[in-house]
Amino acid sequence: MGLITKSRIKSPWIVHYSCGGCNGCDIEILACLTPLYDVERFGILNMGNPKHADILTVTGPVNHRNYRVLKNLYEQMPDPKVVLAIGACACTGGVFHNCYNVLGGIDKVIPVDVYIPGCAPRPETIIDGVIMALKKLNEKGSKAE
Repeated sequence: MGLITKSRIKSPWIVHYSCGGCNGCDIEILACLTPLYDVERFGILNMGNPKHADILTVTGPVNHRNYRVLKNLYEQMPDPKVVLAIGACACTGGVFHNCYNVLGGIDKVIPVDVYIPGCAPRPETIIDGVIMALKKLNEKGSKAE
C-alpha cells in the first residue's frame, strides 16, 4: 500500500452535496461534527472543494434540476473516490419518489458505493457508513497501484 493510499484512509476528506429534501440528513451530518461525536479527531475533514475530496456524501433525491451538478461534482473528484448515499431520499427517492420532478435515488446519476438508509439516519450510522466507505476506498486504492 502506497503512502498516498495510507494517508487517504487515515485522514479522509469529504465533500457533501444536498440534492434537496427536508434537510434532516444534513442536520445529522452536521451532528457528526459536534463535540459529542467529533469526527475531526479521526482526521475526517469536511471540504468545500471536490478536487480535494476522497468521499462524496449526498443527501436528498436527485431531480431534473440538480442531476448535472451532482454528476459534475463526481467527475471533478480525483480517483479513487467513494460515494455515500445518506438517507432514504438519496438511496431510493424516499417520500419524494413519486414526484414529477424526482428521478429517484442518486444511483440513477452516479455510482454509489455505500447506502445509508434511514429518515434521517443517526450520526452513529453515518459514521459507520464512512468507515465502510474507507474500506472501499482502500480496495480501490490498492487496485489503482
